[in-house]
Amino acid sequence: MVKSSTAEKVRYSDVTETKAGGVTYTPKEFAEFVADRIVGESAPISQRAVRVLDPAVGHGELLLALLDRLDGPVAVYGFETDPEALAEARERLSRTHPGVEVNLQLGSFLDHVLDDFSGGLFGSSDPYDMIIANPPYVRTQIIGADRARQLSQQFGLTGRVDLYHAFLLGMARVLSPEGTAGIIVSNRFMTTKGGASVRASLMTDLRLREVFDLGDTKLFDAAVLPAVLIARGIGAETVSPSFCSIYQTKAKPSHTAADPLAALSHEGTVAVPDGRVFVVQQGKLDTGGDTTGVWRLASDSVESWLATVSDNTWGTFRDIGKIRVGIKTCADKVFLPKKWDRDLELHRALTTHHTARRFRPEPPNRKVLYPHHTVDGKKRAVDLEEYPASRAYLEEHRQTLEGRSYVIEAGRQWYEIWVPQNPSDWPAPKLVFRDISEQPTFWMDLEGTVVNGDCYWLTGNEDLLWLALGVANSTFIEKFYDCRFNNKLYAGRRRFITQYVEQFPLPDPASEVGMEIVAACRDLYGRMADSPDNGLERRIDEMVWAAFGLPFEEV
Repeated sequence: MVKSSTAEKVRYSDVTETKAGGVTYTPKEFAEFVADRIVGESAPISQRAVRVLDPAVGHGELLLALLDRLDGPVAVYGFETDPEALAEARERLSRTHPGVEVNLQLGSFLDHVLDDFSGGLFGSSDPYDMIIANPPYVRTQIIGADRARQLSQQFGLTGRVDLYHAFLLGMARVLSPEGTAGIIVSNRFMTTKGGASVRASLMTDLRLREVFDLGDTKLFDAAVLPAVLIARGIGAETVSPSFCSIYQTKAKPSHTAADPLAALSHEGTVAVPDGRVFVVQQGKLDTGGDTTGVWRLASDSVESWLATVSDNTWGTFRDIGKIRVGIKTCADKVFLPKKWDRDLELHRALTTHHTARRFRPEPPNRKVLYPHHTVDGKKRAVDLEEYPASRAYLEEHRQTLEGRSYVIEAGRQWYEIWVPQNPSDWPAPKLVFRDISEQPTFWMDLEGTVVNGDCYWLTGNEDLLWLALGVANSTFIEKFYDCRFNNKLYAGRRRFITQYVEQFPLPDPASEVGMEIVAACRDLYGRMADSPDNGLERRIDEMVWAAFGLPFEEV
């Protein structure tokens, strides 16, 4: 969810459950779930008040849930940049818990961290015994490049910065060594390159206890997929954190639960009253032995399955060649309009996700003006004098194209495509695929088309490309993806991006089954010129499972 308060404050939490007067709160059941996990992990505190912090208070729903579960003296601290929300939170806390010391401030938690916790271990402020939080979720594009750069420097972040990354590291700084934190975050940081520095810091600066990947449960009315982290301070014992994931499935249920949060106590397929079915997995957090590694769920069954795959792996897609994204023009309306009113010498057929189809694409229906060629093995812009019709068209749009100042500043011609890729690669057979899809959608391009930036592509040894085509479109790769990368979006969709696809395994291409897969994929491609062949596609699927030493599974 995203609720905007100020330029900095875009809350990810306060989104569902509308209350009287139009005020919105974090779902009560979700707040109670996090509070229960914190209390269950916390060490007892005596002879003083328990210091509780919410670094992004909103309307106070999380604090209320935690206070309902605490006995004895408590001092509450919180920060909020929305004055109306802060006033609402202060009134609710004072009314429902009059004996609690309430210290809520209008301002930024990150400023508090930098001002009060920068010297020594805890600087000039005391650490907090409990933290309950749903930090702001704001992408770099919204907070701005300057603010993102500042946060990166102040908190040691690398890659694309989200505001909640800084909040996570800030909370790690201010949590007592024996304290406990429960944090609701987007699950993106667990698997993306941009989250690597955050993962490393959380693994070293906290003692993680539980990780819940809540996937597409839609606990929030937003495109963000939530996760919950339960952690102790750095003084607590180091243990192997548990990992629980829940995602929607089309499989038949074996259990029932009152809601998705209640389903977390099960393992397997669980139905909830609204008709949805989820698959719940229980295991341990695995980072591959690298603090920056992708977070995934490990269990005895998953590890055994992956070990069998490894034993039957000859290489990976990375061994075929470099996976690239398609062209990026930064002026699509000029270079690749939906309809052309003339034919030009520099027109090339264009592959986009609109013609995507497994194994063999639909015929290309778009063209791109592609002003690049290869000279002596090097990429060059063409001489427009040799292409008068194309030159006339580009001159009509010269003002627009010259508005891309970064092209000129890079020493390029004003009419060049910003990222044209290597022109000499286009005629070769290419394995092309979509970024996001529920079912893997990989196809072979034998038409020499230019690939647009909404797709990825790979070229190399042709037999290996056909082998990769069969593997990539298999149900085997769906299970491999889920076991190895643990990164799904809503409605079971997966992201097929370079960092994942380059690790897809290949069976031995010289083996009997490897050669059978290659031949069958070629055959299927030819047959699909007339009509699909579902029977042959299924046989290829079964061969891929066998190639990795595994029995066929319905996924």
